[in-house]
Amino acid sequence: MSVQFPLKLVGRRMLAPTVGHYQFVRDDGQPLDFQPGQFIQVHFAYADGTPAKRSYSLATIHEHVQAPGEAVEIAVSFVPGGAATALFEGLETGGHISASGPYGRFCLQPGDHNARYLLIATGTGVTPYRSMLPLLRRAIAERGVEVVLLQGARTAGELLYSEDFYAFAAANPGFRYLPCLSRELPAAPSAEVRSGYVQQQLGEIGPDPSRDIAYLCGNPDMVDACVESLKSAGLGNAQIRREKYVSSK
Repeated sequence: MSVQFPLKLVGRRMLAPTVGHYQFVRDDGQPLDFQPGQFIQVHFAYADGTPAKRSYSLATIHEHVQAPGEAVEIAVSFVPGGAATALFEGLETGGHISASGPYGRFCLQPGDHNARYLLIATGTGVTPYRSMLPLLRRAIAERGVEVVLLQGARTAGELLYSEDFYAFAAANPGFRYLPCLSRELPAAPSAEVRSGYVQQQLGEIGPDPSRDIAYLCGNPDMVDACVESLKSAGLGNAQIRREKYVSSK
């Protein structure tokens, strides 16, 4: 059985109409150190007492070993009628939830020798890439790696953490940020904004099996479509790292 620990809410804000950014601290005096790309599980009970849990990728940006009292950040999608949604919507500052982890292997690997990372996401699937930014900065500086982030959303208002990615792109020339909007473009879109789904932009990127490692995170249909396109371009299974997000009530 996983070891659970208390997380205390210290702040929250809305990232989009149906997605909140929640900031916690671990409230048992222990640190929550993790590898960027990992997730935690939040434990609660349904109304009838049945135990339940939900997984949330860690959004925390950190460039050092986490110490006790440092932030634990996640993005939470609100699902109408969802039990976890009710939990988070009703959580007041200072309130507690129970969590376990970290878990997962959707991480940058120290032994990678690729020339380019393709990071592809929809919805809250972009969360792990936010936590990876310090490692990506180091890879760009030390290995000369190029990074392309394709982030899919319906509208600009649903591009989670876009301010972080725009700022990172401005400070790191090896990082290219391409928001992909499937429903509505802004009145005056920047040159980086693309119209359509993320999988429709892969042709422009030109996946190259001699250079690329791809990460896919988010909607299962998007992940499957991109895997098919990447394999058609010649990338092998070892060059395609994926994590599917499925909404649950």
